[in-house]
Amino acid sequence: MDPQLTEVSQQFERFKAAFARKDYNTCSDLLSQLKVLLTKFTSLPPLFENSPNAAKELTIARDIYEHAVVLSVKTEDQDAFERDFFQLKPYYVDARNRIPSSPQENLILGLNLLRLLVQNRIAEFHTELELLSSATLEDPCIKHAVELEQSFMEGAYNRVLSARQTAPDATYVYFMDLLAKTIRDEIAGCSEKAYDYVSISDARQMLLFSSDQELLTYVEEEHPEWEVKEGFVVFQKAKETAPCKEIPSLQLINQTLSYARELERIV
Repeated sequence: MDPQLTEVSQQFERFKAAFARKDYNTCSDLLSQLKVLLTKFTSLPPLFENSPNAAKELTIARDIYEHAVVLSVKTEDQDAFERDFFQLKPYYVDARNRIPSSPQENLILGLNLLRLLVQNRIAEFHTELELLSSATLEDPCIKHAVELEQSFMEGAYNRVLSARQTAPDATYVYFMDLLAKTIRDEIAGCSEKAYDYVSISDARQMLLFSSDQELLTYVEEEHPEWEVKEGFVVFQKAKETAPCKEIPSLQLINQTLSYARELERIV
């Protein structure tokens, strides 16, 4: 085997061993080294030069970037996810006819759709969907993300929250939790604009919590400006409304008439 390919393979095995024992700091260090080593392979995108080991090099590089994407989920680093996904994508698109399909491809694509949904990048979400084949759209990982987006757009928030229990892979839970927080923050923002206060039971139902304690923890961590007293959640303290500035209507009318007279003289 080529010495460079051997070095990458050995380093990748060390990465996977660290990943298995959840030593993500070591994984990050090894990943940085692996990305440098991959730059020596001219068979990789965008060059795609033919070489005796091209298929092996493409395959191991794709596997490395797939692990990098999953690692970014484990470390909750969305910026790293985006960088690694864009480095991985050419292996799914441009190298499709050069190496066999990856069994992880649809899982990774579904994760990316969830990320776009969590970040409210709906236009990009639909752009990515349009690039997928009809067979891929039927995959459970992709269907899960599509159904979530539909429920989210319809305001069927209960369906979104319950979908966490049917996530096709454990890696989806991170984005599902972020989506749940996004939903609650949206409801909270609307609620505090619509009401001065609501009962704890009503607040629990509106924010889709299963217990009062979950609600109280959410208030404490996310909305310390709210008050919980006497069985109510108070969104805003009673304040004297700031007096509105009086619009100088008479002055505006006089100015408008003056402009009209000047225009009439000019004409």
